[in-house]
Amino acid sequence: MTYRIQKEARKESLLINMGPSHPAMHGTTRIMLELDGEKILNCELEMGYLHRGFEKICEHKTYFNLLPYTDRMNYVSPLINNCGYVMTLEKMLGIEVPERAQFIRVIMCELSRICDHLTALAAMAMECGAFTVFLYKMKAREYIWDVMEQTTGVRMTTSYIRIGGVRADLHSNWRETTKTAIDETRKVLKDISGLLDKNKIFLNRTRDIAVVSPELAIDYGWTGPCLRSTGIYYDVRKAHPYLVYDKLDFEVPLGERGDNFDRYMVRMKEMEQSLRIVEQCMEKIPEPSSPSQLIAEGFEPAEAIKESRSKRTEKKIKLSPNLEGSEKEKYKGILAESRRNIIPPKEETYTNIEGLINHFKFFMKDHGIRPPKGEVYFSVEGGSGELGYYIISDGTDKPYRLHLRAPCFHIVSSLEEIILGHFVADVIPTFGSMNMIGGELDR
Repeated sequence: MTYRIQKEARKESLLINMGPSHPAMHGTTRIMLELDGEKILNCELEMGYLHRGFEKICEHKTYFNLLPYTDRMNYVSPLINNCGYVMTLEKMLGIEVPERAQFIRVIMCELSRICDHLTALAAMAMECGAFTVFLYKMKAREYIWDVMEQTTGVRMTTSYIRIGGVRADLHSNWRETTKTAIDETRKVLKDISGLLDKNKIFLNRTRDIAVVSPELAIDYGWTGPCLRSTGIYYDVRKAHPYLVYDKLDFEVPLGERGDNFDRYMVRMKEMEQSLRIVEQCMEKIPEPSSPSQLIAEGFEPAEAIKESRSKRTEKKIKLSPNLEGSEKEKYKGILAESRRNIIPPKEETYTNIEGLINHFKFFMKDHGIRPPKGEVYFSVEGGSGELGYYIISDGTDKPYRLHLRAPCFHIVSSLEEIILGHFVADVIPTFGSMNMIGGELDR
């Protein structure tokens, strides 16, 4: 009799909610699970608990003023979000960015990519019980954030990469700080590999769990480390080179099985490649411009002398400390020559009427940046994959429509299918390996 009751009970399934308040769901995702014991029979994913409305907000902000909203999407790698947005606008406006500014962008974007991967794997490991790994990765991230803070002034929501270049030049001590960050990060990555790569518990939680075939990944629109974990060679930096990536030597790590472990391993290897890229940029970046370089840059000798004298006699304005790196003499290396689309230097705004009017018109309603009518799409390689912006311009100072191609939206959408047949405990490392970022998912 007892056996018959137990057998009948097994035929019944249990419906439970995992999230949005479950810690592993980060407060923004709800997964409805139909279970037979702990085995997942069916799964339905519900997202949208963050209610950001990013795209609609952008329709009511000027092209310049909506830049800080891009920081808040993938808030772990905001500089890549900035870069993707401004490069889309630069494509519309036909702006050519100075080479030094391009190298600065690459350095900041690759440091952001490392931060993104460190955070993703730290959360994944912590949710599997490996709290030591979490602390190690946070330690490495602190060194990288020191570099960013020195140059951008803040650690997370930076708004540093601007239309036409960057807000300010690199910090005077950036080489030493960056070298320290690279050395310390390499030590941490070596320690993490020792802790996890052959760890029996971690392997049991990740190896051959949530295997994704290349065909399924493409069907769902996967990009980034998750796509490359299935063995598909696609990286925006290689497929459609932008900035100075075509001048740099780096590899694109690939996985073999497309499981949770491969998604971990691809990110680990990508961090090493990003460190290589930063080191190459440190060697190849052009030095900042100075008056003595004017002749080499195309000035006639007489013009160069006149320009040099005017710089010596010009009244020096003492700028606020938070404007360090954005002085007038540094504009040539960090911002394009496009007066209508670039904020004038503070020295000009404070000292002459032309600079003041220029500044005023840049921020005045119905003036400022006004791309020609049309539409454009541009994408960069974000921390989770292809991060693309699609902008429609109606000729005004605000976008008629702005759409974001968020990489983690496509990846998380596949969770319903790839988790079937596994156990409740497998949801945690699988969801962690996807690197869900709420601000990007619920844009």
